Amino acid sequence: MLKTILRNLMSNAIKFRPSGGKISIDASNRGDDVLIWVTDTGIGITKENITKLFDISQTHTTDGTNEEKGTGLGLLLCKEFVEKHGGIIYVESEAGKGSAFSFSLPLKSR
Repeated sequence: MLKTILRNLMSNAIKFRPSGGKISIDASNRGDDVLIWVTDTGIGITKENITKLFDISQTHTTDGTNEEKGTGLGLLLCKEFVEKHGGIIYVESEAGKGSAFSFSLPLKSR
């Protein structure tokens, strides 16, 4: 499941960054959790659309910078997988400036 989460977040970062944009992946220990994040210098997400990203009742999809199509289900799966392992997923973004998706996972079973 961790591979699926990372693959989806990285795939989205690639899909929504312009040519020459940057993507970074990092992790840090945060007490009893590990925090992993994927950031990009892509098109970003409006505040209105951020609220829709993890809401299964509102299918939301945006074409990528090269017109790539999506289903709007990848982030929902990420949320489910992270929560199944006792973690939390976060997003910070600003339209036109990029996005940072991060998630925490406990280092030990709770």
